[in-house]
Amino acid sequence: MHIVLYHPEIPPNTGNIARLCAGTGTRLHLIEPLGFSIDDKHLKRAGLDYWPYADVRSWPSLEAYLRADGAGRRLVATSARGGEGVHRFAFSCRDSLLFGPESSGLPAEVQALASEHVRIPIRHCIRSLNLSTSAGVILYFALASLNALDDWPA
Repeated sequence: MHIVLYHPEIPPNTGNIARLCAGTGTRLHLIEPLGFSIDDKHLKRAGLDYWPYADVRSWPSLEAYLRADGAGRRLVATSARGGEGVHRFAFSCRDSLLFGPESSGLPAEVQALASEHVRIPIRHCIRSLNLSTSAGVILYFALASLNALDDWPA
């Protein structure tokens, strides 16, 4: 399982997701351009002292990721507005979960690259959930559906 952040904009969200990935053994891919420097103090603060445990890689483009580390993986795009509900989706351990920038989500041409689409059902009184919250919800649904949490200590 991989998490792919396409053009992330907010350092604390990316730091929180890096911490999530460290805690779950999930590789994190950052697709440039980033809306911040990788040395940003807010990014580092959000990840706390877990950075040594996070497997984070940066890519100049989504295409570069898909040719290299994403080859053979199913690209699963996330959206607040479309796709199968996360609670009904059949995840695979070979999935790359693709999340878009906080201000705009994934552009249509990037959504079109994904073979599957998933969403978190939410009430219509809000537009979307926070990016790091969404990544946590979707990743844990995926890991639970694959019985990947059973061997982790309490």
